[in-house]
Amino acid sequence: MRVDGAGLGKVQVRLKWDPSPYGEPARHLDIIAATYPAGDPYGRPEYVVHTESRSPDGTINMTRHSETGLGLGYVEVMELEFERLSSAYGRVVVGVAIHQNGVPRTFGDLSHAGVLVVEGYRQLLSDDFATVADATAATIAEFTRDTSGAWHFAQLVHGFESNPTGFMAEMGTLRS
Repeated sequence: MRVDGAGLGKVQVRLKWDPSPYGEPARHLDIIAATYPAGDPYGRPEYVVHTESRSPDGTINMTRHSETGLGLGYVEVMELEFERLSSAYGRVVVGVAIHQNGVPRTFGDLSHAGVLVVEGYRQLLSDDFATVADATAATIAEFTRDTSGAWHFAQLVHGFESNPTGFMAEMGTLRS
């Protein structure tokens, strides 16, 4: 349990978007989290969590996954448990990528897309991807551990022009 002033505890990243119109290929978005070692927070990720995967220690999990956007409200959810994350990790970057299934799509091509980052009832970020409308993937949040071990949030909305695999390799190169 988090003590006030001790940094972040359990955080959820929630994603929503409208499904494709009838007859068009499905619009498929994924939340992606990359975890970086404390000793090299801008190097290669130690591991990446996406689709229906989870972190090796179970601290980062996909609790809801959609390949179509069908459903009410937020249809994809990732949960990050910072109070349990090993001290070996010092940075986590979270982003969203659009699968490019035959028809190139950007965030501007989607309707009613949005991401919400919350810790309990506290909203950390709400974004509709308007600032990255021409991008096919975007980072949205950066979580860093300070010297006391407390985790902190920083908004990091930045667009990329890559597919999900390419995005995973480059998403952690940004510095807030």
